[in-house]
Amino acid sequence: MSASDNVWFITGCSTGFGRDLAGLVLERGERAVITARNLAAIGDFAEKYGERALVLPLDVTNDGQITAAVTAARKRFGRIDVLVNNAGYGYQSSVEEGVESEIRAMFDANVFGLFALTRAVLPVMRAQKSGRILNITSIAGLIGFPSSGYYAATKHAVEGWSDALAEETAPLGIKVTCVEPGPFRTDWAGRSLKQTPNEIEDYRETAGARLAATAGNSGKQAGDPLRAAQAMIDIAHSDAPPRHFVLGRWGFDAVVDRLGKRLDEIRAWEKPGVETDFPAEAAS
Repeated sequence: MSASDNVWFITGCSTGFGRDLAGLVLERGERAVITARNLAAIGDFAEKYGERALVLPLDVTNDGQITAAVTAARKRFGRIDVLVNNAGYGYQSSVEEGVESEIRAMFDANVFGLFALTRAVLPVMRAQKSGRILNITSIAGLIGFPSSGYYAATKHAVEGWSDALAEETAPLGIKVTCVEPGPFRTDWAGRSLKQTPNEIEDYRETAGARLAATAGNSGKQAGDPLRAAQAMIDIAHSDAPPRHFVLGRWGFDAVVDRLGKRLDEIRAWEKPGVETDFPAEAAS
């Protein structure tokens, strides 16, 4: 299939990764379903790219809008080749100070909305016997940082779920990649970020310090969203896309360091861990 025949379905296109990716995809001559909660923020795509851009309102926590968007995509283009689950946002607080309503709202968007949309798209890809699913998680899907416990929980959930999805869909020609950005110069740490201030003194040097550092670093991150978008396009067109794709030097180094230490710790406790099995003769 030529690039111009490909159809992308991208969520969260009003800003950041989603908007940059949508623009690059359309500039390449491919077709795209461009979605966001605020339709006015993405209307320019339809004006500039005409029939190759299908611009739709989509709140991934709204089942009716999910059904309508997937139906409209099939009606316009007849297929969906690449699903990019990008919609979502961050919430920071110490674990103890987390606000229940904020936590549940973030899980609805970052986790359950992503699950629901993917379920709606999978029948299209199964019928095609092909597809790429890119789930935009985070290095927080591999590492839990102070103040980001609940955000990390949403991304860890998507990572584990993606492991299972990849195993189930591989025989069907559908490949799954989690894209795991470190700090990038998007709106994640700015307008989009929600925080519950740290008031408990005991967490001042852990969660409190990182809350302040995150806000202070907004707009200064090393990661370039346009370069990230191009890398995602390359992944989507690869015959052998990775299951994990970490973006940015800081994120790469942090993940490699953390996973290396985790493996060392698991190996250090191998003997007492494996000895919890029944003795070999008892097991037989």
